[in-house]
Amino acid sequence: MNIPRLWREIRQRYQGIGVECEPCGRVYFPPREVCPHCRRGSIGNLNEYELGGKGKVVTYTQVHEPMEDYKMMVPYIMVIVEMDEDVRMTGQLVDVEYEDVEPGMEVEVTIRRLGEESPSGIIYYGYKFRPTR
Repeated sequence: MNIPRLWREIRQRYQGIGVECEPCGRVYFPPREVCPHCRRGSIGNLNEYELGGKGKVVTYTQVHEPMEDYKMMVPYIMVIVEMDEDVRMTGQLVDVEYEDVEPGMEVEVTIRRLGEESPSGIIYYGYKFRPTR
């Protein structure tokens, strides 16, 4: 299998696929094998669940000293988003200036370039967030 195809098949990276616990109805992202609330009762009772892709900013920060792979993006904004399904996700916020970000801002998931996998230039993508207004 070639590398680009392998990346595309990581469904939670591109489609927001998590799991929903059948006994208690809680949703988790990324997917888990066991619900921390139901524990053994959730084994075999976790169903694939696709998040709707919308949520609100809980908190945010601007990154000035990134890891090596992200130096080309500085400064950039990282957010924790409370999704409509009560799942919190961390990601980069794009298409907005830092001064315009505020808690409660409505955002949606968008697919954007994350980086390159090798010197041969294989590009991979993943989710980020952008304002909905």
